[in-house]
Amino acid sequence: MSPQRTPLFEVHQQAGARLIDFGGWEMPVQYSSIVDEHLCVRNNVGIFDISHMGEVVVTGNRAAEFLNQLLTNDIRKLSPGQGQYTLMCNERGGVIDDLYAYQTGPTEYLLVINASRITDDIAWVNGQLARSSFHSECTVTDKSGSLSAVAIQGPKSPGLMDAIFTSASVSGTSASHPSELKKNELGQFPFDSGPVWICRTGYTGEDGFEVLCENEFINRVWDRAANLGHPFCLQPIGLGARDTLRTEMCYPLYGHELNEDTTPIEAGVGFFVSLEKGDFIGRNVLAEQKAIGAAKRCIAFKMTGKSPPPRPNYAILANGERVGETCSGTLSPSLNAGIGLGYVPPEFAKPDTEIEIEIRNRRFPAIVTRKPIYKKES
Repeated sequence: MSPQRTPLFEVHQQAGARLIDFGGWEMPVQYSSIVDEHLCVRNNVGIFDISHMGEVVVTGNRAAEFLNQLLTNDIRKLSPGQGQYTLMCNERGGVIDDLYAYQTGPTEYLLVINASRITDDIAWVNGQLARSSFHSECTVTDKSGSLSAVAIQGPKSPGLMDAIFTSASVSGTSASHPSELKKNELGQFPFDSGPVWICRTGYTGEDGFEVLCENEFINRVWDRAANLGHPFCLQPIGLGARDTLRTEMCYPLYGHELNEDTTPIEAGVGFFVSLEKGDFIGRNVLAEQKAIGAAKRCIAFKMTGKSPPPRPNYAILANGERVGETCSGTLSPSLNAGIGLGYVPPEFAKPDTEIEIEIRNRRFPAIVTRKPIYKKES
């Protein structure tokens, strides 16, 4: 089966991007170099194609009640124009997906889900709705095929966004310019002949925005950003730098830190589990883990000497014995050192614990570090 392509595929080709198969999508891994693109986002501003992500709209008078049974965070904390990071779990507490949920209207919500999980997520959500008491008052619509998105990330992103979108928001959060949006807020802004949703969110650890619109508008958004981006040192950014940026910040990636056999508590994102809101799928397991602790914990680590870069599925050793396995690993362009994430028993998860990573049948020293691995200087 041929990989899918986003509406921006020809833009990436013309920009000389190196393209790879990513979860069934032909996507740019880099345009110049991963290090160059990574540092551009840390210091200036970069633009990413994230049109492979999925979008699901949930509407109805009982949409909030349904989502609160489906997701770990408390959807009642939102009002129109606000969003939150949350997770969707199975009955065992394992993560089906991690996602962003936005309230776009009084009874309407937008879920932005991982590209590799679209089919599984839609089946799970529809199955849960069919078995619930909300099915007659709630509608789930998969918009993944008709919506596209770009992320504009970096310290210079507010200025560029205000240059691209010059009119005030017409719904969601009230804002004269995108830069007035606060973290996790979203507004709908006029653009050419159709509106776009702008969310102040991202996956890089830098200030930034994500722009969602109908497929036919996304090339115009990209072109407008490219035409206005020179004073801001804008560069296109591929999946390679996206991964190094998120790893430095210890943001989980589905299929690496998260899967259906790993819980949010084990993954270190228990902050986004609201036990106080009442019952939801997986709550009993998560409540028990919060009370007595989990059998494994996701750690961040940094190599302490010269070594090849760590990669996923490498052995983690302590006191000469294998105690766990890496799930992400890379060379940090910001720190110029090998870094990664992995799972170990709780007794080896304390910061400053000395460990070793087995790379190509050799053991290299590393140390457990506090999250995030990279901290921006103030």
